[in-house]
Amino acid sequence: MALDVPFHAQEAYQCGPAALAMALGWSGAETSPDELAREVFVPGRRGSFAVGLVAAARSHGRVPVELHDLGEILAELAAGHPVLVLQNLGLRLPFLSRPHFAVAVGYELPAHQLVLHSGTIARRPITFANFERTWRRAGGFAVAVLPPDVLPAAPDEGRWLAAAAGLERAGRSAEAETAYQSALARWPESAGAWLALGNVALAGGRLADAEQAFVRATELEPGSAPAWNNLAHVLLRSGRRPEALAAAQRAVALGGPHLQTARRTLEEIEAAIGP
Repeated sequence: MALDVPFHAQEAYQCGPAALAMALGWSGAETSPDELAREVFVPGRRGSFAVGLVAAARSHGRVPVELHDLGEILAELAAGHPVLVLQNLGLRLPFLSRPHFAVAVGYELPAHQLVLHSGTIARRPITFANFERTWRRAGGFAVAVLPPDVLPAAPDEGRWLAAAAGLERAGRSAEAETAYQSALARWPESAGAWLALGNVALAGGRLADAEQAFVRATELEPGSAPAWNNLAHVLLRSGRRPEALAAAQRAVALGGPHLQTARRTLEEIEAAIGP
């Protein structure tokens, strides 16, 4: 089987932009290798880095989810999701390495083959053994580049939320919010997803939505100091100072790694209330 993924021939040293253009094109974020080259190509290294491709995928509003083994790659392909991969087509020695980005678009189980968009050839077969050897040699980098409303084949709550948070850091708040809503559709009692959703709403000035999300996070995880702390901020901005004070005091009482942040919030609220 092979997925319907757009193909861009990879010119010399431009395999990264071309591979990312294929993955983004499948996801609905149309772009071109030339456009992406301006974002990810490093002339001094005559190529692109995996971290740059991940950042570029986020900047285009997509969720790059890391995959850890061939089984996860095959599961994504079975679910209809192509996978961006990095191979080393040379040798392990640094001066003989030849890193190469490709896109896995299918597989043939009877033949033990993966199907790649690679180089100048669309749907090029490679044995599982050869792929794993060249893939592991390059460090085992593989990501499914997904729209924010599409979860991976075997979704992991922590991995998805971490990937979605990358969208926020990239300034793609709308897509991050969609990704958090996708998480809640799958894990409705995820305190982390409710907290993240509240943070997006708060950053956008939607205080009622933020309050609702933070309250739900505290209900699901009463010991979450960040949820109580952020709820205190919303209540303060809503002019409900006594409630804000109580929430901030709760965050401080919980302590933990966020204690200093909670103390600053409490001091801010106490200053606003006055003597």
